[in-house]
Amino acid sequence: MDQTKAATPLDPTQHLLVTIAVMLAVLMQVLDTTIANVALPHMRASLGATQESINWVLTSYIVASAIAIPIAGWLAERIGRRKLMLIAVVGFTAASMLCAIATSLPEMVLFRILQGVSGAFLVPLAQATMFDINPPAKHAQAMALFGGGIMIGPIMGPVLGGWLTDSFDWRWVFIVNLPVGVLCAAMLWRTMPESETNRRPFDLLGFALIAVALGALQMFLDRGENQDWFQSWEIIIEAGLAIAFFWMFVVHTMTARAPIFEKGMFADRNFATGLLFMAVTGVLLLAGLALLPPLLQQLYGYSVLQSGMLTAPRGIGTLISMLVAGRLVGKIDGRLLVVAGLGLMAMSLWMMTGFALDQPSGPVIWSGVVQGLGIGLIFVVMQSLAFATLMPAMRTSAASLLNLSRNIGGSIGIAIVGSQLVRMTQTAHADIASNVTASTIPTMDPNLLARIGQQGDIALAVINAEVTRQALFIAYLDDFWLMMWVTLAAIPLVLLMRKASSGGPPMQHAMAD
Repeated sequence: MDQTKAATPLDPTQHLLVTIAVMLAVLMQVLDTTIANVALPHMRASLGATQESINWVLTSYIVASAIAIPIAGWLAERIGRRKLMLIAVVGFTAASMLCAIATSLPEMVLFRILQGVSGAFLVPLAQATMFDINPPAKHAQAMALFGGGIMIGPIMGPVLGGWLTDSFDWRWVFIVNLPVGVLCAAMLWRTMPESETNRRPFDLLGFALIAVALGALQMFLDRGENQDWFQSWEIIIEAGLAIAFFWMFVVHTMTARAPIFEKGMFADRNFATGLLFMAVTGVLLLAGLALLPPLLQQLYGYSVLQSGMLTAPRGIGTLISMLVAGRLVGKIDGRLLVVAGLGLMAMSLWMMTGFALDQPSGPVIWSGVVQGLGIGLIFVVMQSLAFATLMPAMRTSAASLLNLSRNIGGSIGIAIVGSQLVRMTQTAHADIASNVTASTIPTMDPNLLARIGQQGDIALAVINAEVTRQALFIAYLDDFWLMMWVTLAAIPLVLLMRKASSGGPPMQHAMAD
C-alpha cells in the first residue's frame, strides 16, 4: 500500500492530547539514557557488582537500543504505528519496573536490554507522528517542540537522577517511569490515530548485518578506554567486526531488492547531509554533557545537584532558540540558520577554553546559554531540511536513521573526548612536573624545610595532587578546543544542502501526492 499521504488532520483537542502523549514518551526515553548514570555507585553496592562490571548497566541499554532502532520503520509499517507505540511504551514501563526490583547484576542487565529495545522505538515513532499530525506550515514548530524533549532530557537526567538517589533510593530512578508510562499509554490508547500498514517483506540479512555492526561499534566505543583501545584483542576484534559488517550492509543495501532501509532515502541530498549533521549534533550535545559535570564536580567541588543546575541554562538556551527557529524556518534560508547555530556553538566552546580554576559560576552559565542557542538552531533547522524532500511513507525509517546517527555521533564523541582527556592529562602532568624542581621552588626557612623533610612522602603527595589537578584542568580545556574545531569543520557541510523553496516552509513540496 502506498503511504504517500499524511494522516487525517485531528481536531484541536485530539491533536493536543496526541502531542502531549508522544512528548511524554520521548521525555521518558531520553531521560533514561542519562538518569541512571549518577546512581551507578549505589547500584554497585546493592547488586554486589565490581567497578567495571556495573558499567554493563549502561552498556547493555545502549547496545540494545542501537540494534533495535533500524527495525522501527519496518515494524511500524507492518503492525501500524499506533500499535507499535503502545507496545513500546508498555514494554518500556514494564522493563523499568523490573529494573527497580532487580536483585543481581545479571537481572539488571537483562531488564536494561528489554528497556533499551522498547525505548529504541519511542523517539522515531514520536517524531514521525509529530510530522503526520501537523500541516506542512507547522512542521518546523513541531520539530521545535520535539527537539525540546530530545535536548532537555540529557541535561535534566543527571539532575533528576541525583535528586532521586540522594533523597530516596537508586530504585526510584526507574520507579519514576511508572506514572509517566501509565499516563502516556492511556492517552495514546484513547487519542492516537491508526496509521496505514504495509506488508513489506523483512530484510533479515540486512538487519543481521547492521545489528552486528552496531553492536560491535557500541561495544568498541564503550569499552575501548577501559581496555586501553587497540592494546586489547577484544577491542581489535570489535573494531574489525564493526567495519566488516557495516561494509557488507552497505553493499547489501545497494544491491538488495527490498533492503531494510529504502535506497531512495540515501539518494536525497538533504537527508544524507542531515545524517552527517545529526552525528555532529550528537558529538556536541552528548560529548559536552560527558565533560562538563565531571569538571564541575571534580575540580570545582560542586555536588551532583549543583552541577546539574549549572548545566540547566544550556537547556534554557536550547528552548529559546528552538522557538525562534520554528518561526524563522521558511522565512530565512535554513542554511544560514544552521551556520549561525554552528557559529554560536563554536563561540560557546571558545568561551569554555577560557575557564579558570578559581572562577565563579558565571562563565559556566553564560557559555551554556550560548551553546544551547546554537544547538537549538542546528537541531530544528536540520530536522526540517532533512525531511524536506522525503515522502511521508519514509518518515519513520528516516526518523530512525536520524536518531541512530545522533546516538552514534554521541558515542563516538564521548569515546574521543574521554580518551583525549586521559592522554592530555598525562601529557600535561609530565610537562608541569618537569618544571617542579629545587631551583623553581622559592627559598624557604631552613627549619621549615627540615620539618617538611621529615614528612617527605606527604609533601610529595600534596605536590603531585596539585600537579594532577592542574593537568586535568588543562586537559579539559584542550578537549573544548578540539570540539570547537570539530564544530567549525562542520560548517562547509551546509554547502551540500539544497536551499529551501521560497514562499513557504521547506517541507511543502514533500507533501505532494
